[in-house]
Amino acid sequence: MSRRGAVQRSPTFFVGAEKQKKDLDAFQRREQQLAEVYYKNKPLCFNACTYQRTHPVKANSGHRDADATLVSPMAVGVADGVSQIEEYGIDSSELPTELLRQCEELAFDQLLPRSRAIAPYHGPIPLVREAFCGTECLGSTTLVLALLDNSTRIHGKLHPMIAVISIGDCELVILRRLQGRSGPLELVFHTEMQRVDGHCQTPLQLARVDDRIDAAFDDNITVEVIERGSAVHCISAYEGDIVIVGSDGVFDNLYLDEVAAIANKVLPPSGASRPTQSSLLTNLSKRIVEAAHQKTKPTVGGFLPEAPIGRGGKMDDTSCVVAEIIEWTEAHQKLYAREEVYPKWSNFWHCQVGCDGDENELQEYDGEMTPPGFRKKGRRDEMFCSIS
Repeated sequence: MSRRGAVQRSPTFFVGAEKQKKDLDAFQRREQQLAEVYYKNKPLCFNACTYQRTHPVKANSGHRDADATLVSPMAVGVADGVSQIEEYGIDSSELPTELLRQCEELAFDQLLPRSRAIAPYHGPIPLVREAFCGTECLGSTTLVLALLDNSTRIHGKLHPMIAVISIGDCELVILRRLQGRSGPLELVFHTEMQRVDGHCQTPLQLARVDDRIDAAFDDNITVEVIERGSAVHCISAYEGDIVIVGSDGVFDNLYLDEVAAIANKVLPPSGASRPTQSSLLTNLSKRIVEAAHQKTKPTVGGFLPEAPIGRGGKMDDTSCVVAEIIEWTEAHQKLYAREEVYPKWSNFWHCQVGCDGDENELQEYDGEMTPPGFRKKGRRDEMFCSIS
């Protein structure tokens, strides 16, 4: 098979109202995975980094990158805009970006560890439903979102959980050192793609469109997709867990064991209990994206590599979030409690290009170590910047 064969794969298509509604119950998942191993009774959070890059062939053709990523202490996720929307004059990147902004704000209000939540948390489905209802942009997008819930208790003890909601063909995997700190990272959980009729160009999706695209479509259909068609999983969270979230550009090209192998190469066991350096998490997300793009190139013998979607994979927008589960410390609490300094965590999150802390802002902590993920203030739109 030639390399040209890999280039000619079809783009992602918008799925109309009738097809969206047909198989919602078949897509639905409601699962909970509990591991009752005792650990220190303490809240946890994400320390996350992200990298995204459109495949060079698509970028050279003027293709718009419609992926958006979210990294924050209590929520990480990827939303992949449907490219066919562009044919109707709609910016395919707007809805995924706006949706993740809404998810971020709701997660801040509902999940940030504090004495009293600003708003009650009722689970991932109500959160995503409210986030979508808070958006205004036209478009269509897939979504996978992980929320860190520190409210669960088992036998009276705090038991943090990762709540994952997936709609479409973005995926999430969780790796854990099951053999102790000196052991390798092993796969303990992964989501499954949701594709209408099994076609790789028609994922289940969240949409808001007008009569130009589908006269029968309204927001109630998307709310039904969230409530009935979403796959929801709740998994026990432990310090040191590695959460990898990617668009279909990652998981159509890489097998799960390949993702785990890359993670073990970049994050070898250290035996230490310290959080992983953010630079290593960024490097891992970049290595995963690069490995996905490598699948579209012929090997020395002229053959295209095997990929889950078929030989040669596909050339696509490719985004990856890598997060480590770490302890929510007193330093985190001090930082995020000061709403006049940090009204939302967009001021202190880790952007794709990597930022350094502002020394003036660090002085108030009197030399105390600042929490992982602390970064200087930045504009909210930097949250969703792309690296091309």
